[in-house]
Amino acid sequence: MTSRFTELVVDCHDPERLAAFWCEVLDFKVIDRSEDKVEIGSWEPTVEDVRARQMPPTLVFIRVPEGKVVKNRLHLDVSPVDGSTDDEAVRLLGLGAAKVDVGQGPARSWVVMADPEGNEFDVVRTLMASPRPTT
Repeated sequence: MTSRFTELVVDCHDPERLAAFWCEVLDFKVIDRSEDKVEIGSWEPTVEDVRARQMPPTLVFIRVPEGKVVKNRLHLDVSPVDGSTDDEAVRLLGLGAAKVDVGQGPARSWVVMADPEGNEFDVVRTLMASPRPTT
């Protein structure tokens, strides 16, 4: 018997707003919603798929009454696919993210940001293929 990592749950005040933000960031879609919960992902989980192999977890945003008061103990790292880390940070700022300082210092290759409710995440190395040298 084993378990699978199937969801990452984020407590928040506005599940719809955060789900919409993260759908734009990650190119996910809403796969389930109820009054106080929105689940997004890159695929729709089925019992068969989950049993067969490890699949990427979904993100579940759940409404809670309390606000965020300290730095996250767990955060997401996102890697831009089609541009540089700096280009992606600019795009995310346009979606409602903010750059934040959590003590990372200026000489870092990643950018620390926060989503619209203040949850920190990092924009790390780009996955964009660098041009191959011609010979």
